[in-house]
Amino acid sequence: MAPGNALTPQLAPVCPGNVVRRYGFELPARAESVGRARKLTHDRLLRWDVLRGTSETAVLVVSELVTNAVVHAAGDHVICELRLDGDRLRIAVEDQGFGPTGPQLHRGAEDEGGRGLFLVDSVCTCWGAQDTSGYGPGRVVWAELRVGAEQAC
Repeated sequence: MAPGNALTPQLAPVCPGNVVRRYGFELPARAESVGRARKLTHDRLLRWDVLRGTSETAVLVVSELVTNAVVHAAGDHVICELRLDGDRLRIAVEDQGFGPTGPQLHRGAEDEGGRGLFLVDSVCTCWGAQDTSGYGPGRVVWAELRVGAEQAC
């Protein structure tokens, strides 16, 4: 069985020779943590040789998901995990609490908030959310991007 955990469930079976890269970090659930999450994501994807355009999109997605976790969930920290598996980058952000409805897309101009998930939906191949049932209150919101790597000279 391929590796997976509660934050990032198994994406695909891992064959010999496949390299799955993972990186996670935990930050206080405060507004100033969003900038730190962007920086940590940018630096890791640079280290993994992910193309600049894909990296910029991933940083935007992390920013939106961490912002939502900080603004809409109770708790004192958020956890973010990046998982690069072949041509897919999975971004998962876990919070410690949630409202009764979970994350929702808001497409109308009259909505005050919620356009961040509309943006995530627009730039990602897929996204979703799941409760962290089994080990405490909270929710994991995840998104996937197709990626490419810089060509070596």
